[in-house]
Amino acid sequence: MLHHIELWVTDLPRAAREWGWLLARLNYAPYQEWEHGRSWRLGATYLVVEQSPALRGAEHDRMRPGLNHLAFHAGTAAEVDELAREAPAHGWALLFADRYPHAGGPEHHAAYLANTDGFEVELVAAEAPTNPRQLR
Repeated sequence: MLHHIELWVTDLPRAAREWGWLLARLNYAPYQEWEHGRSWRLGATYLVVEQSPALRGAEHDRMRPGLNHLAFHAGTAAEVDELAREAPAHGWALLFADRYPHAGGPEHHAAYLANTDGFEVELVAAEAPTNPRQLR
């Protein structure tokens, strides 16, 4: 199980607003707050945004080596669609709009979003079980 993820950002107040909205909608609760960071927790896992004094550079680039995106379980297809509609008002832009909601393939319902800092998330809809074994 994943313990935590820490993302370094250049503008903590903005990152806290953007990530805070998304994580709250995904049922994460505020967890920690300190001068240079904030975190949200769901179960045993938490996500941190921090404007570290040790930060070098001014931007995250998901197209360079390193983190490309984070994928979250985001509920039903209708809930993913609702998040995708609301996201622009909270600093998130829909990626691959011409292929939404199947940019990940015809059987994969998801919204791919990028925030102001260039971090990408994939909001994945729960799949309805088609195999009788999955119904147990």
